[in-house]
Amino acid sequence: MNQFNKDIIAALSSDKDITLNEVLRRQIEVAANQFLQNELTAVLGYEPHTRIDRSKDDVNYRNGAYTRTIDTEYGEINLTIPRDRLNKFQNALFPPYVRRTDGLEEMVIKMYSKGVTTREIADMVERMYHFKAIRQAENLQDAKERLGYVRIIGVNSK
Repeated sequence: MNQFNKDIIAALSSDKDITLNEVLRRQIEVAANQFLQNELTAVLGYEPHTRIDRSKDDVNYRNGAYTRTIDTEYGEINLTIPRDRLNKFQNALFPPYVRRTDGLEEMVIKMYSKGVTTREIADMVERMYHFKAIRQAENLQDAKERLGYVRIIGVNSK
């Protein structure tokens, strides 16, 4: 039995504050960080702490890391994104500047296209994400434009 299975069993059988979502969030965080490190290793072509021939001009090196926080449906995960000196590494898992992975924008646009009122959408967002939604109609102009674009390409066609 691996550690993941042990954590799930412990979360389900204990009376502690840890939930199944928290166990999944932790595992996703660990797996994503390991994936990013392995992805950099594949780009560079050598394992960490391996001696390489520095006489070549095109040798790329590891160059530290930076942190990002991504909101997922299981909670916030903290990522350590590795860097390389020649800036050839671009991770495939998380696009730049993306902070959410749950498709909140797409959900709001789809609900609006189905006729759900903006007040109902705002109330639902407040309940789901525990923050006060902006209830101004002007802010939906961008959503309307995106909705029109989505209909043109046929995603919401009936």
